[in-house]
Amino acid sequence: MCNTLNIRKSGYYNWLKSGPSKRWLENEIILMFIHHIFEYSFESYGAPRIKTELEKYGYYISRQKVARIMKASNLFVRRTSKFKVTTDSKHKYPVAPNILNQSFDF
Repeated sequence: MCNTLNIRKSGYYNWLKSGPSKRWLENEIILMFIHHIFEYSFESYGAPRIKTELEKYGYYISRQKVARIMKASNLFVRRTSKFKVTTDSKHKYPVAPNILNQSFDF
């Protein structure tokens, strides 16, 4: 595998021993907070609102970073629109006369 990736064995084993990086650990903590905020908002908060909520916890990061973390963990807002009635059948406007004298009774 090391030959295929063109790396040395010692570098691979050093990488295994080093453990997770500071940035990865920080992103995991932020992801935990993002999951908490996202579930608390009933999956309705996007990146801008989550960013402002994270600032309340003391994490000052950009909206783009929040959006990247949300996209990587498949968190996205599912927008639902309310049912809107578009037909007004209870109006008092005059009905057009039947000029052709057609019978629409079946």
